[in-house]
Amino acid sequence: MAERHTIRNPIEWSVDQLAHTAHAVAEAGRAAHHATYHTPAPIVRRIAVGDLRAVLEKGFEDFGAYRADVIFLCAIYPIIGIVLGRLAFGEDLLPLLFPLASGFTLLGPIAAVGLYEMSRRREQGAEIGWADAFGVVRSPRFAAIFMLGLGLAVLFLAWLVVATLIYDATLGPAPPASLGGFVHDVLATPAGWEMIAVGFGAGFLFAVLVLAISVVSFPLLLDREVGLDTAVMTSLRAVVENPLPMAAWGAIVAGSLVVGSLPLFVGLVIVMPVLGHATWHLYRRLVVR
Repeated sequence: MAERHTIRNPIEWSVDQLAHTAHAVAEAGRAAHHATYHTPAPIVRRIAVGDLRAVLEKGFEDFGAYRADVIFLCAIYPIIGIVLGRLAFGEDLLPLLFPLASGFTLLGPIAAVGLYEMSRRREQGAEIGWADAFGVVRSPRFAAIFMLGLGLAVLFLAWLVVATLIYDATLGPAPPASLGGFVHDVLATPAGWEMIAVGFGAGFLFAVLVLAISVVSFPLLLDREVGLDTAVMTSLRAVVENPLPMAAWGAIVAGSLVVGSLPLFVGLVIVMPVLGHATWHLYRRLVVR
C-alpha cells in the first residue's frame, strides 16, 4: 500500500528546495558582487491617496495599449494558480489550498518585473511587444533583481511553513478526510475559526513585509544604477513616509487579487498586468528622478 502524504510534506519539500538553491545563490552572489552597492539613496516624495487613482488610470492605459501582448504573457498566471490548486487536492493537501493561492500573491512582484519593463520602455517611446518583457535579463542590475526575487521566494516558502504550523496547532495535524469535512471543520468549529484568525494575521504580516520591500525596489533596480540594499531601503522609506497611501495601495492590490482569483484565477489575466503597470507609475510618483 502506498504511503499516505501528510500536511507536513511542504516543510520537508521547502527545506529540500532551499538546499538545492544554494548553488544558484552562490552563482548569483558572485554576479551581484559587481553590482553597485551603497549608492546614494534617491529622494522619496510624499503622495496622497488621491494619487492612486491616476496611477491606476495609467496602468489601464498601458494595459490597453498592449492588451493582446500582455494577456498572452500573463495567461500563465491563472494556469499556475490552477496547478497549485490541483496540487493541493491531488496530494491530500487541502489545508494548504488557501495558503498556496494567497501566498502566490507574495510572488506577484517577481511576475510583474516584465510588466515594469514594458511600462518603462513605453514611457521612453519605444515600440514594444510581449517579448520585450523578458528584456529584464539584459539589465545590468539583473543579478540584484534575481537576488531580490529569490528573497521573495524564500518568504513564500516560509509562509507555507507557517500556514502548516497553524493548521497543525488548530485542526491538524492529520489531513482532512474530505473536502466537505474540511470546509465544515473550518467554518463550523472554534478550531476552524481560530485557524482563520491566526492565519489571516500571519498572512497580513507577510503581505505587508513583501509590499514594503518590493513596491519600489524592483522598478528602481530596472530604472537606475543602484545597489540592492539602496533599492530595498528606498522602498521601505517610501512606505514609512507614505503610510496611508501605501496602506490604501496594499488594500487595492489585495482586493483586486481576490476578485481576480474568482473564478479559477482567470481574472488574474487582467488584474496582474494592470497592477503591474500601475506599480511602475506608482514608483514614478514616489521617487524623484
